[in-house]
Amino acid sequence: MEIRNMLENDYTDVYALWTACSGMGLNDLDDSPCGIAGFLRHNPQTCLVATVEGKIVGAILVGSDGRRGYIYHLAVHPDYRRRGIGKSLVEQALHKLEHIGIHKVGLVVFERNQAGNAFWERLGFIARDDLVYRNKALCAITRIDT
Repeated sequence: MEIRNMLENDYTDVYALWTACSGMGLNDLDDSPCGIAGFLRHNPQTCLVATVEGKIVGAILVGSDGRRGYIYHLAVHPDYRRRGIGKSLVEQALHKLEHIGIHKVGLVVFERNQAGNAFWERLGFIARDDLVYRNKALCAITRIDT
């Protein structure tokens, strides 16, 4: 397995990976080719893909606002799970965030995603019960369930 920076031309393979993984929270704007290209331009060092024999089998989208890091999507193809790929992607992304001066990282996991929540717990990410997550769409966004 190799891990490298995600490139704009990886989009088709990464999107196919996301749709192969149940529970991904995708939408038609942020996760579109244009949306991901913009995200990669703002976060060129912290978005990664894992490859096996040249095939993308894992990906992580991580961004920063200069103060905090945020993990948006982590996916490992179901056929390649339980091999340490997800953990390796997270560790490398966190290392890259530390390198650019970020000291705290957050993420959101759907409550119903039991496997995802268990994974993040194993890596030391704690659930907070003192916060209420809120968002507001500034335009029409269509959710794509996987």
